[in-house]
Amino acid sequence: MSKKISGAEYPLAKIFSSDFEYVIPSYQRPYAWTEDEASELINDLFDFYDNEPEEGYFLGSIVLIKEEDRPKSEVIDGQQRLTTLTILLAALASTLQGTDRETLLKYIREPGNKFEGLEAKPRLSLRDRDKDFFGRYVQGLHFEELSQLNESGIGNESQKNLRKNALLMRDRLSRRFDNPEIMKGFVQFLLQRCFLVAVSTPNEQSAFRVFSVMNSRGLDLQPTDIIKADVIGKIESEPERDSYSERWEEIEVTLGRSRFNDLFAYIRMIYAKEKARRALLEEFRSHVINRGFSPQSLVAELLEPYAEALSTALNADYASPTNAQNINNYLKWLNRIDNSDWIPPAIKFLAAHKNEPEYLAWFFRKLERLAAYLHICSKNVNQRIERYSKLISELEDPHNIAHPITSIELTPPEKAEMLREMNGDVYYLAARRRNYLILRLDSFLADGAATYDHNILTIEHVLPQTIYEDSEWRIDWPDEEIQQQWTHRLANLVPLNFRRNAQASNFPFTRKKDSYFTGKKQVSSFALTSQVLNAPNWTPDFLQERQIELLDVLSENWELQ
Repeated sequence: MSKKISGAEYPLAKIFSSDFEYVIPSYQRPYAWTEDEASELINDLFDFYDNEPEEGYFLGSIVLIKEEDRPKSEVIDGQQRLTTLTILLAALASTLQGTDRETLLKYIREPGNKFEGLEAKPRLSLRDRDKDFFGRYVQGLHFEELSQLNESGIGNESQKNLRKNALLMRDRLSRRFDNPEIMKGFVQFLLQRCFLVAVSTPNEQSAFRVFSVMNSRGLDLQPTDIIKADVIGKIESEPERDSYSERWEEIEVTLGRSRFNDLFAYIRMIYAKEKARRALLEEFRSHVINRGFSPQSLVAELLEPYAEALSTALNADYASPTNAQNINNYLKWLNRIDNSDWIPPAIKFLAAHKNEPEYLAWFFRKLERLAAYLHICSKNVNQRIERYSKLISELEDPHNIAHPITSIELTPPEKAEMLREMNGDVYYLAARRRNYLILRLDSFLADGAATYDHNILTIEHVLPQTIYEDSEWRIDWPDEEIQQQWTHRLANLVPLNFRRNAQASNFPFTRKKDSYFTGKKQVSSFALTSQVLNAPNWTPDFLQERQIELLDVLSENWELQ
């Protein structure tokens, strides 16, 4: 087998010839182009045909697994385009008669040639679920039958898209061209002056690598699609294979494509317990599939329970007669963390203990504190993964509410480090870390009753960052060194749900709290800001006392003493 990666530009007459026999692998997404994409394509073609009588029209690229000198071509990227172009050719052929129809039909179906060893078959074979439907109605030119089908009785969304786009193409062509003779010029343009670049590579790995770096107009192929082919393709029974394929796709639909792909990265972390060093496709095979999971157990015992746990974690919608509110509250805070490294231990624990709400509440209270420590203390990804890996490892050992895991606890040095960080100039923390700390403190002051869904969040200094010589602030803050000592610390910061007014930032304390901090509604939605409104003055002694009180609140709620 040649290992050469090749690419060339071909007219559609060559693309739909005996040189290529297109097969859509089972892991590919269903046909998903809607009437919007189909309309855009045919409108572009009509416009170019009318205005560019000599130029060639570039339709994009396709990526194939294909050996040299062999027609079989697995489509890695380009199935949406190839399918829609086949629909267009079929719609054109269905309007022609006699030899013209037979000539155009050769670009849709290989007629076969026993002397050349060519078998009669479609140029393009869709996924097994849609292949027969596409072959009968579209490639078989049975457009009248297709139009009479009741959409509610059509098997799936892919076939509905095929039907809609086929009828749309047929309708647009009949309205655009008065008679078949005029249409022939458009057919010649389509076959001779419309081009695709076909990139061929001899194996899956290189094809996927090529696809990953190409800018494509089709739907993205993800590593999970390849994994699906590996896993589901090993099920020998066709009915069982279809059943597990449907279960796989149901998980993806429920989570959404992005979260579904994230799920595989989280599962990889649960089993690898280390930072990824290679592509997800390779690592998932190495760390998960190669552990001996059968296809059925991988879907039923791994993907489905972890997908359910991931959905619960990200949506914070755990349901139980007891502890549900507390659990979901902790999950909401975890989702405010600026990384997702907490998710693998979270879904592992949730999948295993979903019917133990008391233990779940304990676990997520501890996990939120651990994640907050790593977040506020600016731990890098390697430090976070090392810390969570210890937790994941311990989750594999026996444990329960009476004998809970211990690696989720903060060590005395970690507690001391967190307190030092919170007692420093927290305003200089990265915005998401600073905001998390201040909102979490606000929630502790509000006894957990507050919700935080503001579109705008700013952190304001009560004592201004700059005090002018003629400012009333000079009366209580004559010493610039003391002023700098307190300006950026927790006691001097308040959250606002509107944008700063630079001029108002330097208002005297009385005016600032009576107008600026209350906003247009003359009330603050933050407990921290309400405390400021009730403060009689804003002096160094008051801030020192306030700093101690706020740190005590954080220490008590996060159990840092």
